[in-house]
Amino acid sequence: MTSEVKERRPGAPTALALLLGINLFNYIDRYILAAVEPNIRATFFAPGDPSAMAMTGSLATAFLVTYMLSAPALSWLIDRYSRWMIVGLCVLLWSVATAASGLAATFALLFMSRIFIGIGEGGYGPAGPAILSDYFPVQTRGRVMAVFCCAIPVGSALGYVLGGLINAQYGWRWAFYLVALPGVILGLSCFLIRDPRMKETRETRKRAGKQDYLTLLRTRAFVFNCMAQTAMTFALGGLAFWMPAYLIYRNQPPALATPVFGGITVVAGLLSTLLGGFVADRIQSRFPGSYFLVSGLGMLLAVPFFLMTLFVPFPVAWITLFGAVFLVFLNTGPSNAALANVAAPEVRATAFALNILIIHALGDAISPPLLGLIAGRWNMNVAFFVLSGAMLVSGIVWLLGMKYLALETATVQAQPPPKSETAGATHGRSCR
Repeated sequence: MTSEVKERRPGAPTALALLLGINLFNYIDRYILAAVEPNIRATFFAPGDPSAMAMTGSLATAFLVTYMLSAPALSWLIDRYSRWMIVGLCVLLWSVATAASGLAATFALLFMSRIFIGIGEGGYGPAGPAILSDYFPVQTRGRVMAVFCCAIPVGSALGYVLGGLINAQYGWRWAFYLVALPGVILGLSCFLIRDPRMKETRETRKRAGKQDYLTLLRTRAFVFNCMAQTAMTFALGGLAFWMPAYLIYRNQPPALATPVFGGITVVAGLLSTLLGGFVADRIQSRFPGSYFLVSGLGMLLAVPFFLMTLFVPFPVAWITLFGAVFLVFLNTGPSNAALANVAAPEVRATAFALNILIIHALGDAISPPLLGLIAGRWNMNVAFFVLSGAMLVSGIVWLLGMKYLALETATVQAQPPPKSETAGATHGRSCR
């Protein structure tokens, strides 16, 4: 049976640094499209075309749907073969597809390139956290996942900034060319690292079977985590999509308001992501369900700050918005660490893949159009009030799942090590 790692494995800092770099360009690539969308629209559609925005919006849908569906499919390979090899191939695929986005001569070819980017990221998405769990023990995974996930706010903001700057100087096609090259370098670097699981012998290494997957679906902490993350993703997805329109609704000049919101996302998101992971690890000995405790309290405390943002005047609203964003991002490291901790090592990539499918299909895939419908029927404040309800639900679900998290984490930790590791310990040597 594949055993849970009990201490940090050799090469762990290198693995974390490489995966952090990949994750950074992962989010840069996702959001650079939004930065150059007006120029893409002008290239492929006539001025005043009523379907133009719907068509360019479908580029995001093509990526998201492919990403959701490919993650569970590719996780089967990730749990059975070298995770570093799969990550390297997937990063190369999405990097080449990103460059192809710049080369696209027709809108159809651009649409196809976004599909291949979704496939590439669908392989990397579940593999990255699973690899980190192979290197780091449960006691430090909160802070490790926090460092890994700090690429989310930073990469998202850099996507907007780099896309805008490169587009202004060289055109939208070069924005895709220039971000593809670092991805190729990072992808090739993955082939230089050996998967630590491959050191186990064929006899001692267990591959997941049907019962392992059924056990995952019966793991209550996993189910509660997916439910809470779905509500959180619904809220964040709607917020990210409609915030520019909301700022206009509140009579804020877009040229100033959008960069200010981007700055809030970077600063509040980065500080909060790191803090959440470190705090959850630090209090884990006193509160065994600390990963859900930090996540749940963060979301619940974010609700009043977000509601105040809807009713207080600007510039005071910027302060309350900063507080809301800060508190929402507290869950990023702990909630992802909890996913890893309650899944057996041999099905860990599948756990993350299933989580990706659920939270996006039921979260940010439906919140933008639903909130748009609400805003059109009433107003933006009513739509954003719905977001606060999703935050509230998310926080409550995490707190309800606390009592299961400690027990089910301990169950995974108690799995017996492979026979070869037991023998090695008997003779005073490590098999890693």
